[in-house]
Amino acid sequence: MDTMNRRDVLAGLAALAALGATGAEAQEAGGEDLSVCQVFRFSEMTEKPSANGGWSRAVTKGTLPTGEFVECHETMLPAGQMPHPPHRHPNSEFLLIREGKLQYLHDDVADPKPIGPGDVVFTASNRLHGLKNIGDGPALYFVVSVSKQLLV
Repeated sequence: MDTMNRRDVLAGLAALAALGATGAEAQEAGGEDLSVCQVFRFSEMTEKPSANGGWSRAVTKGTLPTGEFVECHETMLPAGQMPHPPHRHPNSEFLLIREGKLQYLHDDVADPKPIGPGDVVFTASNRLHGLKNIGDGPALYFVVSVSKQLLV
């Protein structure tokens, strides 16, 4: 696969959502009802501006029946920007790169990895990581975050 489009990413997310939790538990935890199969309409997702000139677009969040909390969003990162400084958190993340050229910083590695369209990055829980757009134009990517509990 040379490039990944929204349909590819959202089809994968829909499969993940099919694992869902009970509707009442998900709603109480501040998330979507992931106990049923569903479609997340891109046209209904609102862009939220970021301080770096980019934006993010929430897809979904909720608790799976196995107890994990899942959150997914899309981010647009302008050329030369980072979404935030390298950091750690208890959740694990998958990044699905849609377009652009990014640099993946992780675990104090002196030689950051370049990543691009179609690449998928996994960051394990509590590992230092960060991103930087090293391309000439905007970078678009989806984040799928998985944790043992609701993230605030």
